[in-house]
Amino acid sequence: QVQLVESGGGLVQPGGSLRLSCVFSGTIFNQYVMGWYRQAPGKQRELVAQISSGGSANYGGSVKGRSTISRDNAKNTVYLQMNSLQPEDTAVYYCSAGFGWGSPPYWGQGTQVTVSS
Repeated sequence: QVQLVESGGGLVQPGGSLRLSCVFSGTIFNQYVMGWYRQAPGKQRELVAQISSGGSANYGGSVKGRSTISRDNAKNTVYLQMNSLQPEDTAVYYCSAGFGWGSPPYWGQGTQVTVSS
């Protein structure tokens, strides 16, 4: 049973930074492609970034160049460093786990990120 627990969300001013964390438990972490998605009010959930067990990364268009995904296989944790945040980045950010680059089967509960002055 895969469990994902996110942390690190909160309120940040425009131009600021946040680092989200997601702790994985339940089975073997490095068998999974880990990811971050986000969903803003009234919008569909969209890919932020994914990372394979070997460290290859795939980024969604809206955050490319402003975010970095990383993972620590020893700590069963995936991170999302977000910089130059803007109000349009306000959303619930979800951690995910899957077996490839496609739609993942496992999701965390989400962490709210609000960018506002």
